[in-house]
Amino acid sequence: MDFFAILGIAVIGLFVLLFFYYVPFLLWISAKVSGVSTSLIQLFLMRIRNVPPYVIVRGMIEAHKAGLNNITRDGLEAHYLAGGHVERVVHALVSAAKANIDLSFQMATAIDLAGRDVFQAVQMSVNPKVIDTPPVTAVAKDGIQLIAKARVTVRANIKQLVGGAGEETILARVGEGIVSSIGSSESHKSVLENPDSISKLVLRKGLDAGTAFEILSIDIADIDIGKNIGATLQMDQAQADKNIAQAKAEERRAMAVASEQEMRAKAQEARAKVIEAEAEVPKAMAEAFRSGNLGIMDYYKMKNIQADTDMRESIAKPNAAAKTEK
Repeated sequence: MDFFAILGIAVIGLFVLLFFYYVPFLLWISAKVSGVSTSLIQLFLMRIRNVPPYVIVRGMIEAHKAGLNNITRDGLEAHYLAGGHVERVVHALVSAAKANIDLSFQMATAIDLAGRDVFQAVQMSVNPKVIDTPPVTAVAKDGIQLIAKARVTVRANIKQLVGGAGEETILARVGEGIVSSIGSSESHKSVLENPDSISKLVLRKGLDAGTAFEILSIDIADIDIGKNIGATLQMDQAQADKNIAQAKAEERRAMAVASEQEMRAKAQEARAKVIEAEAEVPKAMAEAFRSGNLGIMDYYKMKNIQADTDMRESIAKPNAAAKTEK
């Protein structure tokens, strides 16, 4: 076999492969056998539009077998070109139809394009999901801290999946409701005796409004006793009052010390003035002697009077005199 014959066979083989790639004949036969109406030209045009015919035809076959006649080829193609998951949407529509859930093709595609798993949402509508909340800490009116854990049973709300809040919002609202319920209780003992009161109060608040879920039940799984927050706050307040009192006492002591030092300074200043004045007395007496205003007898009389005064003071204050001798 020469070179040109081999080349011709290769070209023919390549042509056959390209033909069956762009014209999926076997897929067309599978669609016809399954009762799905489509043509080879449409399958060829899907390849041209960069749409996988296998995904579209498989979805049409699944929908036809499930009795969903409102799903069209153009709708599936448009959803695929918009970036959606065709298989997931078809699975969700079939599951919803079997479970008697009202889900239209437009709603399913909108949910899928919004970034949510529409098939999982349908399954959650049939089989509710249980969400465990993290430990929620709250304080009753008697000051005792309680740590509660809850289990929230939710079911997907198909109509609220587009634009509805997710599980994080549900957990946040349930935690807020638990804190509010415990905080409004007069005693922590009443909460421990009737934990279902928390569930009833939280459920009455309609926490699932505006979310993609419907809360079926809230069950308190566990409640633990924490710290005595009231006693701790009182101790902290007492310590703060003590520190304030000590600071005020220290301030008064400092003021007293400063006042005492000021009085001492004034006394020293007064003594200095007295000493200064006493130093002027001999000068004045000398001047009086020179001027003849003071005689020697007058001087002796004055000294006698001063000695008599000192003696009277020593008799009146014996302790002071003893301290002076020491």
